Amino acid sequence: MILQINDLSVEASGKAILEGINLEIKKGEVAILFGPNGSGKSTLIKAIMGFGGYRISGGEIKLSGRRLNDMAIEERVKLGLGLMYQHPPKIRGVKLAQIADFLARDNAKINDFASRLSLGEHLNRDINLDYSGGEMKRSELFQLILQDPQLLLLDEPESGVDLENISIMGGVLSEYLKKEGKSALIITHTGYILDYIKAKKGCVMIGGKLWCVGNPKEMFEEIRKSGYEKCRECHEPNRIE
Repeated sequence: MILQINDLSVEASGKAILEGINLEIKKGEVAILFGPNGSGKSTLIKAIMGFGGYRISGGEIKLSGRRLNDMAIEERVKLGLGLMYQHPPKIRGVKLAQIADFLARDNAKINDFASRLSLGEHLNRDINLDYSGGEMKRSELFQLILQDPQLLLLDEPESGVDLENISIMGGVLSEYLKKEGKSALIITHTGYILDYIKAKKGCVMIGGKLWCVGNPKEMFEEIRKSGYEKCRECHEPNRIE
């Protein structure tokens, strides 16, 4: 297993957000996480990364068998975690080319992915400053791929992005995951990413709990027809394996 989450509970600002989360992702596996707004999806991602303000009140998180609970973010990154933000920060004074060189130190790889993600002319611009929504998301994916983590965490990669940009990102991400044998946990509301990513595992989070597991495309179609509450009727919270 690349990721093991056992009976995880998380608090933020003294309030319980996640309760009894069990989730496993194998090497080379992609898992899709659905759920309504405010259900705790982003909290799960941030707890895995080790962001401040998210206290693990029970259970544990393991990456490649190593316990993450008390690790600093930079230690988790060195161990193989990478994040694509839902709302990427703007960084004045740091060029995209500078962070790309720091991450990869491979001009051929940098130029290849910059070209494939239509970011060639962005390399000499400050990171995300005056970028459109699509440009910011392509920039985030560019940096994530250059980091080359073992487990990619993507928090709503399609949000605020038009279909053309989703197509560009989806194609590059799909090929990268398949070629490199990487694992990923992807949060989605729109489901557009499912047109590009071959994921066999989908799960639904409602009220800070994981409720069911199944084929992502089938689950998404059922959610579109019946809404999330139908998941409560079909399944009790369980271990997602």
